[in-house]
Amino acid sequence: MEHGALLKASNVSHFFGGLCAVSEFNLSLRHGELIGIIGPNGAGKTTLFNIMTGIYRPSEGSITFNGKELIGKTPDRIAAMGIARTFQNIRLFNDLTVLDNIRIAHYSKVKYHPVEALFHIGRFSAEEANIRQNSMQLLALFQLDSFALELSKNLPYGLQRRLEIVRALASDPQILLLDEPAAGINPREIDQLKELIQWIRKEFHLTIILIEHQMRLVMDICERLKVLDFGTTIAEGTPREIQNNAKVLVAYLGRKIVE
Repeated sequence: MEHGALLKASNVSHFFGGLCAVSEFNLSLRHGELIGIIGPNGAGKTTLFNIMTGIYRPSEGSITFNGKELIGKTPDRIAAMGIARTFQNIRLFNDLTVLDNIRIAHYSKVKYHPVEALFHIGRFSAEEANIRQNSMQLLALFQLDSFALELSKNLPYGLQRRLEIVRALASDPQILLLDEPAAGINPREIDQLKELIQWIRKEFHLTIILIEHQMRLVMDICERLKVLDFGTTIAEGTPREIQNNAKVLVAYLGRKIVE
């Protein structure tokens, strides 16, 4: 493993039939970084997250996490290893309570046997009590504990977004993948989201990859950016470098920099 690299993607490509969704993507992610992956719609950003979390198996390439190959592992196994994500379109268990949405995230790491769960014997009761306590503590930390027994579908949109982040954190990840967390929220909420992401990174000692179209959010909190267009990386660098990159302006605005 490259020195200091927590996650390393090497020449990752993915095809849907004859369409290349991601082409020779490379990334070396260090512990504690907060980086952004940006690009126009259809650039391949969410496809990358789906590859990193085992939903898709790439056509080519390798991704290692803590030196272990991820390609070929199932999503539940990757989650148990320490990679969690949110989704562009919120994917909560709508007909379960807020509390149960958080409890579910713990089950990739339970130690009791299925027989113990079936008959409520052995380690089951103690571990379930611990899961419930941890879940309520997380909800309280994010000011969601008062909604614990509400169905998640009844929460306002902004709180559903927050709940999805909390559920990802409940799996105790090392890397958090945030897929357009600002989608559908207003400008005032974007400022709150910016503070929340920065606080989460510090409080939970996380490494974060952010996909986002809200450039004010991206430019304010990301240390470096990778820009995709039609699956190809067209630029990478600091936010300031990306802001002045001619290829990026063409991809987003369809024009070159005015000299």
